[in-house]
Amino acid sequence: MMKVNQNTVELWGVANAKPCLSHENHGQRFYKFPLRVERLSGLSDVPNVVVSERELQRLPIDAGKPLRVCGQLRSFNNKSGQGSRLVITVLAQELSEGDGTFYNHIALSGVLCKQPYLRRTPLGRSICDVILAVNRRYGRADYLPCIAWGQVASTVSRMSVGDRLSLDGRVQSRTYTKLTDDGPQERVAFEVSIMQLTEQEG
Repeated sequence: MMKVNQNTVELWGVANAKPCLSHENHGQRFYKFPLRVERLSGLSDVPNVVVSERELQRLPIDAGKPLRVCGQLRSFNNKSGQGSRLVITVLAQELSEGDGTFYNHIALSGVLCKQPYLRRTPLGRSICDVILAVNRRYGRADYLPCIAWGQVASTVSRMSVGDRLSLDGRVQSRTYTKLTDDGPQERVAFEVSIMQLTEQEG
């Protein structure tokens, strides 16, 4: 039996701002807002969540509102020339009220579309970067940057383009400085931090 691509995200966090208009698609408006999800370390990941106007009418959102978001991680190419070329967002398919706790989980299954790149931190810890292609319906795909650490990084680094990868992890954000013609700019990148590799049922 052919293995099915998987892309499921569940986040519990707090809306960091009121939703603003993102785009229109097939006559339907979509809005976006940052969701703050604290880690055990006290740091926070703040992914951007995209939600339909229909869902917002059902559950209005203001800054500071605790939320549970279930959906998928999506990517699209930014052709504006401003910011990152690959834009990563969480498409909310279901919104509900949170209870103030924090939770961050993603399950993905797809195919490697770029050769894994293994490197080491200054302290000698292994890191491996990969891009996972996860097909949607209708022939489209999301290209999702993932990062693995330690033993998981070593395992992933031995894989090749076209190999299937299934994983559990979290959606994380990190700040970096990009040198531009106007000087250094602080930007935010979004990626999947791989916690463990999983075997998907066929």
